[in-house]
Amino acid sequence: MTFNQVLKRLKSKSNPAAVRDMARFGITAAKAYGWSTPALKKFAREIGKDHDLALRLWSTGILEARALAGLIAEKEKVTERQMEDWAKDFDSWAVCDGTCLNLFRYTPFAYEKCWEWSERQEEFVKRAAFALMACLAVSDKAASDRVFLRFLPLIRRQAVDERNYVKKALNWALRQIGKRNRKLNRAAVEAAQELRGLNSPSARWIASDALRELKSPAVQRRLKT
Repeated sequence: MTFNQVLKRLKSKSNPAAVRDMARFGITAAKAYGWSTPALKKFAREIGKDHDLALRLWSTGILEARALAGLIAEKEKVTERQMEDWAKDFDSWAVCDGTCLNLFRYTPFAYEKCWEWSERQEEFVKRAAFALMACLAVSDKAASDRVFLRFLPLIRRQAVDERNYVKKALNWALRQIGKRNRKLNRAAVEAAQELRGLNSPSARWIASDALRELKSPAVQRRLKT
């Protein structure tokens, strides 16, 4: 499928009411058509993997085009430069999280970017660091506990960031690390308890919300088995 054909399809199914609904949930972009995530995933399967097309779609700045780009890009062709360029363009939590979940976590640069981006000041670049952590904690079954234990001090250090999209990603990462196994659960609970003692509303919220899940009977039962 060609670039122009993709853009024509996206525009043909524009839904202004859906765009307004998305904005209420913080999903905004310079241009959006209101496609649902399941519809975009179905369209991506129809297109197939095409890295060059993904790069062109990303350059449009259209929310759905960027979501498609993350779905159809070829992970083995992703360069560190591309990750940096795309991260700078993140303008909503939806594009940030979707790109990390569908593409960036599969690259050889994923763990490195968790560290690098966690120190960045741009809200969605920093969010990407912790969204990547969360994704890796769920999907990288072969990773050692040590990898994720080393992330906990980083989470503690950045937990004072009061920006909404950053603190929610920090919380997400802490919860996913703590659900990998019993050892990491104990470490994540300990980290969250330390956060509760900080003089920061963000850190206290991250801690309280994470502890509610990490210490819940459902999570503890699953970890025991």
